[in-house]
Amino acid sequence: MITAAGRMPYPPIEPYRSGILDTGDGHRVYWELCGNPDGIPVVFLHGGPGGGCTPAHRRLFDPARYRILLFDQRGCGRSRPHAGLDNNTTWHLVEDIERLRVLTGAERWVVFGGSWGSTLALSYAETHPERVTGLILRGIFTLRRSELLWYYQEGASWLFPDKWERFQAPIPVAERTDMMAAYRRRLTDPDRAVRVEAAVAWSLWEGETLTLRPAPTLSAQHADEAYALAFSRIENHYFVHAGWLKEGQLIRDVERIRHIPAVIVQGRYDIATPMRTAWDLHRAWPEADFHLVDDAGHAVSEPGIQTALLDATDRFAAGG
Repeated sequence: MITAAGRMPYPPIEPYRSGILDTGDGHRVYWELCGNPDGIPVVFLHGGPGGGCTPAHRRLFDPARYRILLFDQRGCGRSRPHAGLDNNTTWHLVEDIERLRVLTGAERWVVFGGSWGSTLALSYAETHPERVTGLILRGIFTLRRSELLWYYQEGASWLFPDKWERFQAPIPVAERTDMMAAYRRRLTDPDRAVRVEAAVAWSLWEGETLTLRPAPTLSAQHADEAYALAFSRIENHYFVHAGWLKEGQLIRDVERIRHIPAVIVQGRYDIATPMRTAWDLHRAWPEADFHLVDDAGHAVSEPGIQTALLDATDRFAAGG
């Protein structure tokens, strides 16, 4: 077990190269390279889906030892079209990762993913295991139906009834038996005002339940209209389609990646992606190192989570 000790992240850095990947099907994906151009290749997969990358994400890696690729997944961050849902599925993103690997000249690389990023990392690694030298996974999420219902229908609402009431507020009582479908209708409504109201409510439900202790900066980020529109529309789009994954697929197919060195980091009090999923993955994949942070929720910024992730990136940089 790990408790909240405190390792500081690496100092702020700026990209030494950036660009736009034209996917050929209507999306333009922003990407950047940071750190050492001759370093160990690593790709960072952000959460959401729809969350985008931030400068803080660059700081999880030793810039002297890593060549760090970050990119904003389709429809979010600096990628365009903003909040676009067409041609935006898990498998489109897996293809984008491969295109970026080829574009940036990495033969193989470490794959780092947290929350939804862990879903995408598992999807990519199980599709292209020969391209992955190691996996670092946080806040495990596999889009099983039970995981989605826990957070968006029943379960988490028992812990945050006040915040759940605000999440329910845009939805008429008659539609509340399927909150994801009800939000889908509003997040795709032709009236922008309807979309914005739903997007901010959906986004704040997540932003205010991610951490063990209140985090005002996360709340402010998730309340921002532009951020919320991309985050909520894309996230809901993926969830109503179960990520275009078969039920239980990612844990079932662990056999394809069992040989790859891996670290799993999970907060015990993670409400967004409860520990049960990480535990199920751990049981299916005992070869992966499992690190339980006993006094943390979900967010990468929580001290114990951040410390465990920095330790993991340092370990892979050292060849461990």
